[in-house]
Amino acid sequence: MPYEIDRVDRRLVSQVLQRPFRDRAFSAAIKTAYHDTCAVTGLKLINGGERSEVQAAHIRPVADRGPDSVRNGLALSGTVHWMFDRGLISVDDDYGLLIACGGVPDTITRLINPERRLLVPSRPDERPHTQFLHYHREKVFKG
Repeated sequence: MPYEIDRVDRRLVSQVLQRPFRDRAFSAAIKTAYHDTCAVTGLKLINGGERSEVQAAHIRPVADRGPDSVRNGLALSGTVHWMFDRGLISVDDDYGLLIACGGVPDTITRLINPERRLLVPSRPDERPHTQFLHYHREKVFKG
């Protein structure tokens, strides 16, 4: 075999991990409600396999007893999801976007939609609930 030199045998490690259960239906419901479009950037990216690149983000994290409810979710691109989870961006009760002072490079803020407002589902019963937005601003946001 020509590539036997490059082969590396790695030992296998068994792990037991306990974390809150995450419902796959949550991800599907968020992607449907937001039409596979990032609520912050407005970008809709579909990969070569016809799958959406948008991610379902919890507003109140699952680790902090946030429910798998569409009212506790946002459709976000990978980079925006990372920023949201780390408190670099948040959302006010009127869906205005909040950006942490000095925590977000200009190159990233240029990705945010020009209105600086969250793009929300057309159905009111699928829009982020103010209770979860308040939690994110108080406990996660670094603004």
